[in-house]
Amino acid sequence: MTDAEQTPGTGPSEPSDGERPDEPRDKKRSTLRETTTLVVLAVAIYYVMLTFVARPYLIPSESMEPTLHGCPGCVGDRIMVDKVTYRFTTPQPGDVVVFKGPPAWNVGYQSIRSDNTALRWLQNTLSVVGFVPPDENDLVKRVIAVGGQTVQCRVETGLTVDGQRLDEPYLDPSVLMADPAAYPCLGSPFGPVTVPEDRLWVMGDNRTHSSDSRAHCVNDPDDLRDGVICTGDPIPGTVPVANVIGKARFIAWPPSRWGGVASVNPQQGH
Repeated sequence: MTDAEQTPGTGPSEPSDGERPDEPRDKKRSTLRETTTLVVLAVAIYYVMLTFVARPYLIPSESMEPTLHGCPGCVGDRIMVDKVTYRFTTPQPGDVVVFKGPPAWNVGYQSIRSDNTALRWLQNTLSVVGFVPPDENDLVKRVIAVGGQTVQCRVETGLTVDGQRLDEPYLDPSVLMADPAAYPCLGSPFGPVTVPEDRLWVMGDNRTHSSDSRAHCVNDPDDLRDGVICTGDPIPGTVPVANVIGKARFIAWPPSRWGGVASVNPQQGH
């Protein structure tokens, strides 16, 4: 038998009808393409959600205790911020809002990003999903008064808006009584401040540890000598409605803190 001759049935097998030798490879490529497409689509949908619908934010400080928990180096609350509601309505008294700090509020702000390129990239990536704060002066406070309303605080009257004393059940009673001398203003008496239209007067729930509208207002020298702050230009101490990113809706993390973030209008407590 010559090399050219082969016994029937012993030669190289021929592909059966409908099969190709490279078919398994084509299936792998198809699966890879489908997986890549799904991943890209998921990332695109997630990006759209973060940009236009809702976004997680990390609470970095204690200024909103006990409503929202946060402190440097601890496991702060991660909240979901609704970015849709204020496309159709405006912030109301009692809403807990996340906003970009106005220019006067950004003095002294330092980037929290690392100088290391790789680490900075990682920080920016984790910021998208709310595991580290954004590299901008985003703040979370409660709306106390809106455009056209007049807010002030005196020891004799407490915190008032348009002359009506506020009812604020979200404040921590133990903090209120920790320093009776500071109560009821929990800081220096201030105002009256008439909030300009399309702006907000905001304060932290943890009044004695919050850098809010009171910390950025303009003081009249004569009133300041009497211990009263925020009687000058109202613009620097207020926040433009246009700076509001969204409304805090619920605490998404940690599980022990799951729950909604209540909007309690302090002007309707009486």
